[in-house]
Amino acid sequence: MRLEHKIAIVTGAGSGFGAGIAARFVAEGARVLVVDRDAAAAERVAGELGERARAVRADVAVRADVDAMIEAAYDAFGGLTTIVNNAGVGHVPQPLEGLAEDAFDRIVAVNMKAIYLVAQAAVPRFKAARERGEVGASFLNVASTGGVSPRPRLTWYNASKGWVITATRAMAVELAPFGIRVNALNPVAGETPLLKTFMGEDTPEVRAKFLSTIPLGRFSTPEDMGHAACFLCSDEASMITGVALEVDGGRCI
Repeated sequence: MRLEHKIAIVTGAGSGFGAGIAARFVAEGARVLVVDRDAAAAERVAGELGERARAVRADVAVRADVDAMIEAAYDAFGGLTTIVNNAGVGHVPQPLEGLAEDAFDRIVAVNMKAIYLVAQAAVPRFKAARERGEVGASFLNVASTGGVSPRPRLTWYNASKGWVITATRAMAVELAPFGIRVNALNPVAGETPLLKTFMGEDTPEVRAKFLSTIPLGRFSTPEDMGHAACFLCSDEASMITGVALEVDGGRCI
């Protein structure tokens, strides 16, 4: 199996893309800590995945929760090789001057600050593992096609995902000498709980408008993300770092 010796944390894994990534990782042999703000959702997903999964409730925008999450992986599985920063929030389409400040602050906290907090907690451990001769540590940050080809009226969400892409590349350059890889995924809008947020309203007409911008003619799925994440976090991708892989049905062509 492709991830047989991997121990992973997947944030925002109580539903959507995160749940799909966690499921694919377990199917490929990884042990997975399923993390979500919604404890019941995390427990449900971990229960469905079986003995190779555990659940932890954490708000990734809170340092104490992030530190506890990292510690929980070591307590449950005796180590950690892989972190998927999937948790994210969006906002309904609106003029850029219309977004409330508290909503903007939450986007910054979850989409951006969380990656900083996770890196601060995990990088020293990954570096120490490298010194012990352990190899294969990696981060995978879930960005968005919105960070490459912004849709109108989603300005602050788009901007946060552009930051994720730049942070991924900067992290990759700095951490490469320590054998730590850092990559990103840029999904197009997917069949997840966030889809209605991005569309504003879920009607056949709005769906058709969204789909008209995707050459392959469908939304992305949690399974699509799981397959892409599995590759980038596997040893098959050992020579790949700093990449933002578009999982978008051709939207960014």
